[in-house]
Amino acid sequence: MTAASEPHAPEFPVISMDQILGFMIQQKGSDLHFSANAVPRIRVHGELKPFGLPPPPRDVAKDLIYSILSDEQRRKLEDTKDLDSSYEIPGLSRFRVNVCYQRGLIRTTIRTIPTDIKSFADLKMSAPVFEKICRIPKGMILVTGATGSGKSTTLAAMIDYVNRNRESHIVTIEDPIEFVHPDMNCMVTQREIGADTSTFASALKHVLRQDPDVVLLGEMRDRETVQVGLELAETGHLTFATLHTADAVQTINRIIDIFPPEQQPQIRTQLGFVLEAVVCQQLLKTKDGKGRVVAQEILLATQGVRANIRSDKIHQIYSVLQTGMQLGMVTMNQSLFNLVQKGLIEPEIALKNSSRPEELEKMLQEGLPRPDGDGDGDGLDSSEAAAQAGDKPPAEEKKRPAGPAAVNRNAKW
Repeated sequence: MTAASEPHAPEFPVISMDQILGFMIQQKGSDLHFSANAVPRIRVHGELKPFGLPPPPRDVAKDLIYSILSDEQRRKLEDTKDLDSSYEIPGLSRFRVNVCYQRGLIRTTIRTIPTDIKSFADLKMSAPVFEKICRIPKGMILVTGATGSGKSTTLAAMIDYVNRNRESHIVTIEDPIEFVHPDMNCMVTQREIGADTSTFASALKHVLRQDPDVVLLGEMRDRETVQVGLELAETGHLTFATLHTADAVQTINRIIDIFPPEQQPQIRTQLGFVLEAVVCQQLLKTKDGKGRVVAQEILLATQGVRANIRSDKIHQIYSVLQTGMQLGMVTMNQSLFNLVQKGLIEPEIALKNSSRPEELEKMLQEGLPRPDGDGDGDGLDSSEAAAQAGDKPPAEEKKRPAGPAAVNRNAKW
């Protein structure tokens, strides 16, 4: 075959990044992977699929990616070769953006952030338990899980509940800002790393001078962030934070192990006093393949849990989880079992995503009864949970304003 007759790569069409992102939302995609000289792909219900576009040449890819960056962001990218930022298409959606280089070629990963904040009921989470958690006046609440497990969505629902039902000052420190919270009953201050403050450490150093009642740390990344988070909770603030851990016991161990051995007894004591709840979660493909559903492990810090942390008997906390269903606690295996019983996920998917598959397999074989209730974990309706918590049944939430009609509600859990 002569050079003149060799087939040519298809020409990349004239298209804007806004059009590409709009098409991703239309296809119910959660993430776009866009790189020079590589076929663009989108993640749909957890799986990467070709986008239907040819590989963009180096210059085209750079122009498209630069089109959604400010001049300052472009300079930072050229200096450091890495960038985290956010982007918004008014009337459509917000996006979390990461830009980097691989083998000398520019690439970006862009995640959809829905503009509307969903309620606990919308997310099929146990509203009575999460409302109870959000009514806690002070202490530390951790939401954990792997990347892409819906931690930001769960935290947004919790902050939104606080915003609607308390009269407080909420300060969030995020990298970047994802869900935007307008002032409601609360005043909300949202600070973005890079745009509003230089680093997490700098923002945390000054946060106590800003008279906060509730603080959201986007992520406890290192020893310094964990230490400040514990101190915030200890000084009377309700502190929300995230970690990339798979279960409640691992979460507690991770916080303690990040400190040197000589400091760990002090941290166990501190954590034993301030910890209020740990929510560990993962997103699983539904049985019909048309979406994903959340499985959650919920640990509430009872006196027994606190005593086990302080006395370094953390391995015994799983037993507390197993027997704490009446308080709203649930193990990951109980949550997975409930999803199988409801016909939402396949047993094989549940077993594959369990850290204790032998226990779950036994539960599935014995067909243990599933607690009744709307949530996937606690098995309590509103009146039962309120009675056990010593509260009146929670009032129905105020009706939420509808988001823009153009937003695809299923683009991201």
